[in-house]
Amino acid sequence: MPIVKEHNWRCGVLMFDLKIKKDRRMTTLYQTVASDLKRQIQNGTYMPGSKLPAIREMSKRGNYSVATIIAAYRLLEDEGYIHAKAKSGYFVKHRKESGPIKPLDLKAVLKPQKVSVQHIASALSKAAADPRIIKLGAAVPAHQYLPVRAVERALQKVGKYRNRLFNYEVYAGAPELRYQLARRMADTGYIASPDEIIVTNGCQEALCLALRVTTKPGDIVAVESPTYFGLLQLIESLGLRTIEIPTDQKEGISLTYLSEAVRSFDVKACVIIPNFNNPVGSLLSDDNKAQLSKILSEKGVTIIEDDTYGDLYFGENRPRSIMSFDSSADVIYCGSFSKTISPDLRIGWIVSKLSNEKLEHLKFMTNVSVSSINQLVVSDVIQSGKYDRHLRKVRVEYEHAIQKMAEFIYRYFPERTQISQPKGGFVLWVELPENVSSAELARLALDQGISITPGHIFSSSNKYHNCIRLSCAVQWTPQVERALITLGSLAKALTEKAA
Repeated sequence: MPIVKEHNWRCGVLMFDLKIKKDRRMTTLYQTVASDLKRQIQNGTYMPGSKLPAIREMSKRGNYSVATIIAAYRLLEDEGYIHAKAKSGYFVKHRKESGPIKPLDLKAVLKPQKVSVQHIASALSKAAADPRIIKLGAAVPAHQYLPVRAVERALQKVGKYRNRLFNYEVYAGAPELRYQLARRMADTGYIASPDEIIVTNGCQEALCLALRVTTKPGDIVAVESPTYFGLLQLIESLGLRTIEIPTDQKEGISLTYLSEAVRSFDVKACVIIPNFNNPVGSLLSDDNKAQLSKILSEKGVTIIEDDTYGDLYFGENRPRSIMSFDSSADVIYCGSFSKTISPDLRIGWIVSKLSNEKLEHLKFMTNVSVSSINQLVVSDVIQSGKYDRHLRKVRVEYEHAIQKMAEFIYRYFPERTQISQPKGGFVLWVELPENVSSAELARLALDQGISITPGHIFSSSNKYHNCIRLSCAVQWTPQVERALITLGSLAKALTEKAA
């Protein structure tokens, strides 16, 4: 072989060998990076929901090429350890996930029940009011999650309405506020006239009025299971019975069981929280909202829609109301600013297509009207644009707060603990191992100065004995961290004791 050709051939082989070694080194590097990150995820350095370092930051930190980091992140994504969020980066996936709440057999589920949760709920409310208690159970936002300054400024302005402040307000509500509410109802997909809206003392009064115009003592009301215990208290006080409809923490109320319930029993009303159910956080899809409306309207069942958490969505668009789907369905819509502006102002509202006159009369006979001062304050906060600016900020904060609390639960609670993954609101539904009594856990926690809400009070038939609801709308402090660690230790001790 000529010397020149042999030289070129040897150079070609050498370059090929170097390329193979470089490719092998590249493969080894990104796999090594991925393995290191995987171990950090598994040992809790990076908790579920937390964000991984940006690609360029990770590249500089480990002196790796950007291509190596990209390859490592893609490998972890393929293996289900992380996921990418558009324009946000890579986040650790939750390794555990609550499955659907498993219903009992059909006959056992669809059985009218008398309700009795008043005593337990009252005791929990008193404990939650104690300033010495770390409040992890009450779904009441800490001040940092409320537009405090906007409310304070609005309070200063309402003095100019002196003549109105010393008279009864129009019993249907202040015109200024009803106008703002009509505009906000359009965001839910329903075009309402201000004249259709009645302002109430919070959503609880709205629900009470809705039940009073549609039922009488002894009637049957369909509810989600689990559902807000305040609703069960209300149903109990009105002498009604419930049918609990199994509710999945992702998909929402079971339409199959709901259909069977209205076929088998004389159900007068169905009370539902379609957007971020309290306590499981489920979001009913648009298709299921439309189908639910059809199922119930065909049977002449009134839909009472509680949309308290609808403005606290984490996605790009506000979820629609059931009311927006079928103009012929009998839907009574109930809303509130207690979770978004102020619990103490007690401003809620109610809208009905078919029962507006009855509701107006019942509202007047109950307590005449809602405080003018409170209505004008809320109207000003909304009209000024401060409410929407606050919502844009607080939605992000709540999403982060849920992720942060979930990280502590995964780290300190017993194995086999499962957590809901809500797409809005600020509460978490925690399912502990089957042998843990949440009532006993709540009692032990209260002895340690920690308040939680046991799962069985979200059911009229004492289901969910191993579940608890936690509120993430707390001011995050070292005391809260210690409370969560203590709660996890108590739950582990109960698990071991029952084993």
